[in-house]
Amino acid sequence: MVFHSVFENSYLWLPLVGFVIGFLGSIIGGGGGFFFLPVLILLFHVPAQIAVSTSLAATLPVCIVGALGHYRNGNIDLRMGAVFAIAGILGAIIGAGITGMLTTGQLKVSFGVYSILLAGHMMLGNRKKSKAEANGEILPEKTPFQKRTRGSVYGLLAGIITGTFGTSGTAPVLAGLFAVRLPIKLIAGTSLLIVFVNTFSALGAHFMVGKIDLTLVYFLTAGTIIGAFAGPRLITGVKVERSENSVRFWFALIMMAFGLLMIIA
Repeated sequence: MVFHSVFENSYLWLPLVGFVIGFLGSIIGGGGGFFFLPVLILLFHVPAQIAVSTSLAATLPVCIVGALGHYRNGNIDLRMGAVFAIAGILGAIIGAGITGMLTTGQLKVSFGVYSILLAGHMMLGNRKKSKAEANGEILPEKTPFQKRTRGSVYGLLAGIITGTFGTSGTAPVLAGLFAVRLPIKLIAGTSLLIVFVNTFSALGAHFMVGKIDLTLVYFLTAGTIIGAFAGPRLITGVKVERSENSVRFWFALIMMAFGLLMIIA
């Protein structure tokens, strides 16, 4: 069900928030969907169930704009993206069913726990790579079978997260792409493609059972679309490989902080 909420003065901040999320999401990958849910709940006090479906609706145009921009710049691995996305569609359907079983409190705590666990996983993987590089070691390349297997597992998890929390499954998608050691320039664009498929699938399911606040969607997307256009243009001319470890660490740290806030707030 779709509806328009009554305008509030605090909504004037949403385009700026949307721009920042869209800009960072199109650079890091995933469309910034991970950040919409905690921002809507913690800062704008939107009811959790409405925030889930509204987050999906706000993420979709960002993914479209960002993915097209990265595709034109050659920053998408279509083959790996397909592996994640196919498994993600199944996961999104499963996740939509799980949502109906959770209360608002359970939804927030579950989101917080998964965020912290995934952040810890990313930090440990980042530490292992940094240690290997410091010792002059070269981590063995994953075989095609290993990449497809990991991609399917992370893709399924991402779809479940998308359907359950409405966050587009950004975190497990990024964790999975990092796990198969995709170059960071390809991670941003490929994750947007995967998230688009997952979000579209989950939004279709939530359209039948959830409530989408179009007023929030309009204000958010006014900024996120502009940010999504700007992100791919910036990353094309920047050598980001040297900062891969820092990007992974800070993204994991932000994930952990949001996870803790969702649990205790």
